[in-house]
Amino acid sequence: MSVISIIIVDDHSLFRNGMKLLLTNAGNFNVIAEAANGLEFLNLLDKGLPDIVLMDIDMPEMDGIQATTKAIERYPRLKVICLSMYGEEEYYYKMIEAGVSGFMLKNSDISEVKSAISSVYGGGKYFSQELLYNVVKNIKTTHNNQELVENLSEREREVLKEICIGYSNHEIADALHISKRTVDKHRANLLDKTNSKNTAHLVMYAIRNKLIDI
Repeated sequence: MSVISIIIVDDHSLFRNGMKLLLTNAGNFNVIAEAANGLEFLNLLDKGLPDIVLMDIDMPEMDGIQATTKAIERYPRLKVICLSMYGEEEYYYKMIEAGVSGFMLKNSDISEVKSAISSVYGGGKYFSQELLYNVVKNIKTTHNNQELVENLSEREREVLKEICIGYSNHEIADALHISKRTVDKHRANLLDKTNSKNTAHLVMYAIRNKLIDI
């Protein structure tokens, strides 16, 4: 089993130490560095790239939004998971624009942390279901885009729901008993029809336009 290298970026040393301890004891994870703000994080990248970055949003000197934006501009394949707290929904779209690969609550159980890291490391996305429910409750939704709803096939709606759960294309293919190539095509069609530039955009678009029930 591959060891996944991780950088933790958070301004609270107690949180970083706790997360590092949990991940170290979890098995195939190696926290190679820590940073207390975005500037420290960007300097660390000059020494080598991790497999995964766990990124806080609200930090002094340079916040997670700026740091993620700058890092992914320099290293487009960098995989960042946003560490969020309740009440930070207003930042979700900004983090999506910055290029994060997933969202996770900072008080998540270690089993969810492991799932999130493994999913993103494997090329998928991860969206905490608890966070998505919170977004649904707090974000201002738009009216149903009826024209778009009618333009989505039943299979596309099924794939969209699985995407919002956080499943990879392989997992969706298994769940719906179709080929991965077919899932790839449905995902591409969904991105095109919703004018979403990535999966994170697609998930938030689906929620705001009430295209799915979660």
